[in-house]
Amino acid sequence: MHSLHRILALALLGSASALIAGPTDNSGIDLAGMDHAIQPGNDFFSYANGTWVKHTDIPADRSSTGPTEALEELTEQRTADLIRNMAGTHPAAGSNERKVADYYAAFMDEAAIDQHGLSPLKAELAQIDAIKTRDDLARVLGGEERADVDPINATNFHTENLFGLFVAQGLEDPAHNMPYLMQGGLAMPSRDYYLSQDAEMVAARAKYHSYVTSLLKLAVTPDAEAEAKAIIALETKMAHAQETLLDSEDIHKAQHVWNLADFAQHAPGLNWKVYFHAAQLGDQPRFGVWQPAATIGLAALVGSEPIDTWKALLRYHAIDNAAPLLPKAYADLHFDFYGTTLQGTPKQAERWKRAVDAASNDLGDAVGQIYVKRYFPPSSKTKVQEMVKNLIATFDERLDTLAWMTPATRAKAKEKLHTLRVGVGYPDSWRNYSDLTIRADDALGNHERAIEQNYRYQLAKLHQPVDRGEWWMTPQTVDAINMPLQNALNFPAAILQPPFYDPNADDAANYGATGATIGHEISHSFDNLGADFDAQGRLANWWTPQDAAHFHADTQKLAEQYNHYEALPGLYVNGQQTLGENIADVAGLAIAYVAYHRSLHGKPAPMIDGLTGDQRFFIAYAQSWRSKIRDAALRQQLATDVHAPESIRAQTVRNIDGWYPAFDVKPGEKLYLSPDQRVKIW
Repeated sequence: MHSLHRILALALLGSASALIAGPTDNSGIDLAGMDHAIQPGNDFFSYANGTWVKHTDIPADRSSTGPTEALEELTEQRTADLIRNMAGTHPAAGSNERKVADYYAAFMDEAAIDQHGLSPLKAELAQIDAIKTRDDLARVLGGEERADVDPINATNFHTENLFGLFVAQGLEDPAHNMPYLMQGGLAMPSRDYYLSQDAEMVAARAKYHSYVTSLLKLAVTPDAEAEAKAIIALETKMAHAQETLLDSEDIHKAQHVWNLADFAQHAPGLNWKVYFHAAQLGDQPRFGVWQPAATIGLAALVGSEPIDTWKALLRYHAIDNAAPLLPKAYADLHFDFYGTTLQGTPKQAERWKRAVDAASNDLGDAVGQIYVKRYFPPSSKTKVQEMVKNLIATFDERLDTLAWMTPATRAKAKEKLHTLRVGVGYPDSWRNYSDLTIRADDALGNHERAIEQNYRYQLAKLHQPVDRGEWWMTPQTVDAINMPLQNALNFPAAILQPPFYDPNADDAANYGATGATIGHEISHSFDNLGADFDAQGRLANWWTPQDAAHFHADTQKLAEQYNHYEALPGLYVNGQQTLGENIADVAGLAIAYVAYHRSLHGKPAPMIDGLTGDQRFFIAYAQSWRSKIRDAALRQQLATDVHAPESIRAQTVRNIDGWYPAFDVKPGEKLYLSPDQRVKIW
């Protein structure tokens, strides 16, 4: 993004990971999944994965499938088993184990949920119904403010609240935390779903109208058709007010700090004093305003649109947000639109899986502590830490070889690299849930209280020193992350396990998968966004003008390269939108390739399964991006995500010189790039 989520959390989203091991006859390559009828130089993804793609079906409850999803399934099953076993031991009241067990039990108790009906929403709906004035509206909008933190989906900040809140260190003041406001207000994934004239988007809007109408009818709303029309009309106006994803990604467009008087002057229509007081932010002297045009536009709508329309919108959003934890008719209707229509997923996940996912989201560290005790021993953490050191050392050496980089810029880059903080497996300190009430008979209440507890946690940071060791992923998350503001990386425990974490696999495969993963995250500190932050996480220019010009020229070559990838008929990857991730893919793979050769200590790589070391390295990389995805989900990714589709990310190899002799790639083949066209950034 280049929104604050992307600033804090550059997630890899779907990478494979393995662990470096000593020499072995296990190549780490899925030979049966390859398709040798495909020329590597024409489509390397299909060469490495074609047979797997032909014989693999996407599970009915998934929008995509691949090794990452398989690991997510394994993690879900392991977590569910831990929770069930824990419940049988009758953990002490108030303990994390008891909270997790009770949360899971409440989610699984469909009979109680059906019996409660809409009663868990009674207080919230009554508050909305009581709105009479614009000040009442501001008070309710502020009272619904929440800390919408989702760094895994770091591609597009999305919340149905009018604004989302993020608490992090100041862009130019790394010593102090401050609140950031982000544009919100939409139920569909992004403004494009309301405004795009693409035929599929237009069709989605028609189905959205049917969904809103059906949900309102289910909640016994008078004149549901007319109310749905008014709600969608207001959301569409909010979509027009929102800034585009590309504009939101530009950190230099997002650098706005306002005080309370600035809000009243620049963004009239909303009583900001009432709003911030209700949001418990009335004592804050300054705010980061990420999308000022959107802030102005959304505030104006609060002042101009009929109060009854706002009340209808708030009622709908309350029910829509709660639907997965309401009676079955609501949950099924919600999944039919958000799961089937928008992502093409025909079947809802089994309830136990949804329960595990919900517990992992709302009680992340509590579940994480239980998980790492069983599945991530200290020995694993030590090995991965050593691997990270190896990749950082390789990157450091590469900085010395960049002929275009001046000594002044190189010194700053090395300072940033040497102070990079790397978290492996789990955080040094865990979040405290002692003030969170969890009941075994109140599924929706548990979720709402967890959201409120997280909001209190975020607000408390405003009165505390900046914690540079803070984690933005839970240990049970299958992903990896770079946080430029903290100059830090996180590699959660869940991605460092089978099928990716393989201590018995050959070094070539481990470097091609895990090495590229680690290199990717290191490189994020020096991509088109990370390069704007110094070693302290401060937004600062540490580049000489000539170095900056060279870097910009190379990154634009990469953006143009990706603009030519057609993901769906007539729909192309946006090279600028995905630029940061593409830079990290290219640089991460280049670093991993050099590190692999360093690991050989001058000795020739063994031939295993008829493949050279370089061949195994590049095939492992392409197989780490093995994926099948439904068209609807891919369409959503192209509209909302800063990552290119996995099948396209596998083609990154065409920028690495060593790939060409490894597979005898010749001019005229589709992926062939002449040496001067290959992008080498780091």
